[in-house]
Amino acid sequence: MSAPVEQTDDRIWNLTLIGDTEEVLTLQELRSLPSVEGYGYGISTVGIKVGPNTYRGVLISDLIERVGGMGPEDLVYISADDGYLWVFGADQIKGEGFMTLNEDLREIPSPGLSVICAYERDGEIIDEEWGGPLRVIIISDQENTIVEASSWVKWVDTIEVKRR
Repeated sequence: MSAPVEQTDDRIWNLTLIGDTEEVLTLQELRSLPSVEGYGYGISTVGIKVGPNTYRGVLISDLIERVGGMGPEDLVYISADDGYLWVFGADQIKGEGFMTLNEDLREIPSPGLSVICAYERDGEIIDEEWGGPLRVIIISDQENTIVEASSWVKWVDTIEVKRR
């Protein structure tokens, strides 16, 4: 018997986690997991700044642990409903290895960063127009830390650990 799914904006949405095992979470189940909150401030490849906003979600590392974790050489493939895919290394899942910038777009030392599967932006559910209901966001506890936002996968539906 499959788990019930939650409907949002007339769409049914689940998050599939694949590793040593496989698990499917509904939005309600994901929202019931321990969450973190921080500032997300990104810049697109064409220079458009997005943020800063406050995001809440579940650490990608916690989701990966649910299906067997990952080793230092493994990769994490995060894919979207529209076919977009981004690949993260183990260091990035830990919040390391990202270039960080100040508001003048000058590189700065990286503060603590976390990679999350976000479901709230500024206290509101992330709507479909903005890439919801689930979106990868790199957060910091510092409001004005900017990261390159290509990895901010919209419409996340699958997180898969690829063993190397």
